[in-house]
Amino acid sequence: MPPVGPAPLNTPTTGRDIVVTGRKETAGDPLRAVNAESFAVTQKVDDAVIGPVARTYKKTVPSPIRRGIHNFLYNLREPIVFLNFLLQFKPGKAAETVGRFAINSTIGAVGVIDIAKRKPFHLPRRSNGFANTLGYYGVKNGAFLFLPLVGPTTIRDLFGGAIDRLILPVGIGKPFTSATYTIPAGILGALDHRSEFDQTLKDLHDNSPDPYAATRSFYLNRRQAEIDHLHGRAEGDPAGMSGPPPSVVPFVPKDLEPGARAVPETPAMGTPAAEAPVVNAPATENSATVPATAD
Repeated sequence: MPPVGPAPLNTPTTGRDIVVTGRKETAGDPLRAVNAESFAVTQKVDDAVIGPVARTYKKTVPSPIRRGIHNFLYNLREPIVFLNFLLQFKPGKAAETVGRFAINSTIGAVGVIDIAKRKPFHLPRRSNGFANTLGYYGVKNGAFLFLPLVGPTTIRDLFGGAIDRLILPVGIGKPFTSATYTIPAGILGALDHRSEFDQTLKDLHDNSPDPYAATRSFYLNRRQAEIDHLHGRAEGDPAGMSGPPPSVVPFVPKDLEPGARAVPETPAMGTPAAEAPVVNAPATENSATVPATAD
């Protein structure tokens, strides 16, 4: 299954660049040396295998089929989103999530077509997960981790994502406990997510003096934005970290990232720097090099 979570919050719809700014992060990096080494190895694997395969998938599989796979996989996450809205005492959003799931699972051809977001329903896909619930109630990130096959995460997000992945197998059982489902779904989810984040990864890794630091800052800020969104302190796309931003201009604050050279913020297409949108972040469970979010 794809990572939970939601396009980044505060993502403009006008095609402007997103500037990852340097607000104080809430996860320490005591394992920086190990994380950076894991990041470097993961990048080599991604450059050699995962990235080319994902780009081939995007080029060869027709867009309607890829979109249908994407919708189907995310439709399966709606019960998890629903449960976490209940845990956060948000019955209205929980009810809307049930409505989305019912509509898309029936007239949306088991979720292949996202009918619920269209007229007359207007029910957007929302990201949520147990890591978000923990953050909503004040549980801190804990140490930052960069793990092979998982990507950027934190102790809180890793634990929350593990709980999310148990809900369908434990609550429903087959086919979610069968390898005939889990293996194809896992492969398709990874290809779908990696192909969608291809440009974001290029922006983070190719346009930064410290790709590891840029990825860490990008992930932590987007994750915090999801928590802020649940508290009503931020506006943006409710789909959160599951979708990539249109563009990323990495900004690595030197006071947060030892050894990194600070990159001046660049106003996005005439937008004053003070008003430039802030990306705050999802994997939880993303593919190895994707800015992930635990949802």
